[in-house]
Amino acid sequence: MIKTACGLDCPDACGIVVDPNHFPKLAADLAHPTSNGALCALLNKHLFEEPRITKPRVHGKEVSMHEALDAVAQSLKVEQKLLWRGSGNFGVMQEVTNLLFDAIKGSLTHGSLCDGAGDAGILEGRGINRILPPEEIAQAEVVVVWGKNLTVTASHLLPYIEGKKIIVIDPIETAIARQADLFVQITPRTDFFVAIMLARFAFMGDHEDLEFLEEYASDAEDFYDFTREFRIRPILEYIGVELHMLGDLLEMIAGKKTVYLVGNGVQKYSTGHHVLHAIDSLAVTLGHFGKSGCGVAFLGNSKLDLNNPFEVKTPTVSKVATPFEQFETVLVQGGNPAESMPNSNRVRNELKKTQTLIYFGLYENETSALADIIIPAKNFFEKEDIRLSYAHHYIMPMRKVHDVDFGITEYDFTNEILKRLELPMLQAESYYLEYFLDQCEKFDSCYRSPAHQAIPYQEGFGEDGDEEFNLIEEYHDDFINLKKYTRARRRSKKERIISDYWLVTPKSAKSLNTQFKRDNQIVLHPSLGFKEGECIEVSSSYGSIKLYVKHSDRMRNDTVLIPANTHGVNQLTPDIISEEGEGATYQEVKVRLKSI
Repeated sequence: MIKTACGLDCPDACGIVVDPNHFPKLAADLAHPTSNGALCALLNKHLFEEPRITKPRVHGKEVSMHEALDAVAQSLKVEQKLLWRGSGNFGVMQEVTNLLFDAIKGSLTHGSLCDGAGDAGILEGRGINRILPPEEIAQAEVVVVWGKNLTVTASHLLPYIEGKKIIVIDPIETAIARQADLFVQITPRTDFFVAIMLARFAFMGDHEDLEFLEEYASDAEDFYDFTREFRIRPILEYIGVELHMLGDLLEMIAGKKTVYLVGNGVQKYSTGHHVLHAIDSLAVTLGHFGKSGCGVAFLGNSKLDLNNPFEVKTPTVSKVATPFEQFETVLVQGGNPAESMPNSNRVRNELKKTQTLIYFGLYENETSALADIIIPAKNFFEKEDIRLSYAHHYIMPMRKVHDVDFGITEYDFTNEILKRLELPMLQAESYYLEYFLDQCEKFDSCYRSPAHQAIPYQEGFGEDGDEEFNLIEEYHDDFINLKKYTRARRRSKKERIISDYWLVTPKSAKSLNTQFKRDNQIVLHPSLGFKEGECIEVSSSYGSIKLYVKHSDRMRNDTVLIPANTHGVNQLTPDIISEEGEGATYQEVKVRLKSI
């Protein structure tokens, strides 16, 4: 039996036990803290149903791996070359290709398609983004699930919140919302105002933790003054909830051990950093930091306090709005920018203009369809690697448990290209694996990050834990001026335009972004007047697509939901970069609906 770890991009980062003689039959590692005895359907089923790329191709012709790597090396001899890698925690060895692009004086990307804005907001307040251990979530009395669909994106947290008071704040009535003690169904993009109103009411009702504020946030009076800049009645109308609901929420969390589980959706906006900063500021006001059973859990910094041998100082361009047309050769590794990047119409047009597009990955997708050179990769069962997580501190070796006669690892790919370009080769693969593990503490059947703190921020904030929390005291937002994001156009009298709707693009239970099962539906409230199953046109300033209607009375009637795995959804989304954090703002747009 071999112990390894799941390499799918999920915060749970489960442990797996594999019998190589019965692969692909898998079992959860019962000793691992987040596996909880079960593995998800994506790992147990869909991973092995997806057809793999098995043959290298050059300009549509199947060739040997040797010939394909020769073609890659030749294409990288140009002046302008870019490595665009998919985001997420798949394994630390994925980043070894940084060393190749450093050696050939190429460019990498900066920013995030995932959590950049939220991470920036956390840093503004706390100074450092520490992970809240699941063990501390288990100590809470109350759990606030804020814009996070636990059953889809973090199902292995569910046992940690059993028996607790559950509050859900979300525009969508999710499965966890239906089980909650209190569900507050807010207008999308109003999370900042919810946090600010709750903080204001906390001060007004003397619910603030004076002792905690005096020690860790001495500018609390200035923060209270800031919350008073917002008029209560108009803000509540904008949020779309009654005053008593926020009052009930506050009564449930004040003076209780409370954790806030915050999802990515709350920060998919230009002002996303303000949202996490405001939620953190609310938690600090109530003393919900630095104590057992308290804290705000977003996506933590998985590499905190780890020296990374793959960090390089090459030029970088934005990952959110990558100017592909500036590069002669683009290497796409483990991603699908033609479909997963916002404003994907622009992305595809620019990818088509590159002299050579190389795709290095596991599966066929919209990007591989455009590629000049295709290199099949090994998956995480077919190589050695190390798995980190942005939801817990456990670091797990990923063991090779299965072999196939096709594909190449990131390490071997990098070495083969360096050899062909007559550049210095890498250190032994074991050197890099040990480099990471030697920095960690051996813990049961895995390792633990040097950044681990049983109770984060117990001594204070900042990198050294000796600073105060910086409460939020400013907010800038011009999205209310919809002209900036909704381009005016002439309309035929025959067109049936049904106003503008908030767009929500959550994760799907059947996929990881554009990997595995894809969708073609739009979910909306029946009152909007479209028939179940009807094909309608959905449009924004960036493009339009056709989708089939699925009714749900759990939707707001000012909001539509298109899962992130849906074909073409990012033809609707903007490549606006968040004000802080260089993050993607997928939901910084409204859409129109039209019968066809």
